[in-house]
Amino acid sequence: MVEPIFPLDNMSVTRGDPAIYTHTSEGSGKRLHIHSCSNCATKLYVTFERFPNTCGIYSGTYDDPAWFVLDVAHTRHIFIDAARPYTFLPAGIALFHEHAVASDGTDQQPVFLDEPREGPA
Repeated sequence: MVEPIFPLDNMSVTRGDPAIYTHTSEGSGKRLHIHSCSNCATKLYVTFERFPNTCGIYSGTYDDPAWFVLDVAHTRHIFIDAARPYTFLPAGIALFHEHAVASDGTDQQPVFLDEPREGPA
C-alpha cells in the first residue's frame, strides 16, 4: 500500500460522502480514520488523530497511480518488523522498525540496507 501524504487542507472529496472506519493503533494508542466509498467500500484516504493536519491518499484511488515520484528523498517504509516475510525491502530507502516518529514526537533513526532483501530487517 502506497500512501502519498498531503496536508489535509489540500485534499477534498468532490463527490459522495465517505464512510469512516476508526481503528486504534496498538503502537501509539491514537486513532486512524479510514475513509471509504460508502457504495463499494474502496478505501480512499486515511486521516490520523496523531497527525491531524495530514492525510494519506491510497494510490489505487488515482486514475494514474504512478503520477507521484517514489524517490529516495521522499520514500520510506514503516513498521518493517510487522512486514510479511516476503515483503520486498529496497536498498537505500529509509526503513523504520515501527513508525518514523515516536509517540512523544521524537524522530526515529532509519535503517538502510546496502542490498535489497525480503522480510523484516
